[in-house]
Amino acid sequence: MSNKIKLMSHLVAGYPTDELSLTAARALVAGGADILEIQLPFSDPSADGPAIQGACTEVLERYYRTADGLKFIETLHKEFPDTQIYIMSYGSLIYTPGIKEFCKKAASVGVKGMIIPDLPFDFDEGLTQACKDNGMINIPVAAPSMSDERLAKMANAGFPYIYAALRTGITGTDTKIDDATISFLNKVSAGGSKIYGGFGISNGIQSGALADSVDAVVAGSVFVRIISENKDNKEKLYEAVRAKAKEITHS
Repeated sequence: MSNKIKLMSHLVAGYPTDELSLTAARALVAGGADILEIQLPFSDPSADGPAIQGACTEVLERYYRTADGLKFIETLHKEFPDTQIYIMSYGSLIYTPGIKEFCKKAASVGVKGMIIPDLPFDFDEGLTQACKDNGMINIPVAAPSMSDERLAKMANAGFPYIYAALRTGITGTDTKIDDATISFLNKVSAGGSKIYGGFGISNGIQSGALADSVDAVVAGSVFVRIISENKDNKEKLYEAVRAKAKEITHS
């Protein structure tokens, strides 16, 4: 009997370079990541903590464009055709070219889902339908600050998956998994949606505590920090990212 915990791992496309970002992706898959959540760098990421904000800024300083991020995702999909790839970004970035057109392009490079935290699930500018039209899913974000009424509305809206942010605020600081966390997750899953649980997940103790309440744990800032600390040594970067992914997935 396997005690493998599903992991959605977050990467900023192109950070710190496309080559090292690809090295990190390879390490994540080798360490047991089931889903690669690829963030398209954005200049004002409202949900992200300092590690991810800093990574986005560094990539954007190279004049990295959305087209570059999609090309990076296409490379990942060709190398890992059996690994789910989701895009995480913000509304203005996908709204500017047109949501239908953006979803069409995303699907063409192998994307299977979209996570856009600042588009409300019930006023999503047509994102859910555009995803369906292109064989993808829209994954809305639930937060503990939402009212029980609104949580219930989201939970019963028929989404296959919901991303549950395990606390309010920004990513990257440590999250305590307690009874309130599990109660929140139960509310989010009450309508039958499968749950991805993240925000501040950085170790195997946390993922083990979540394992029975989510379909997959989500970890991001921890990997961005590891990449930052090892970006001058490709081999160390690979080993450190793989080891952390293995820890989170095999608690």
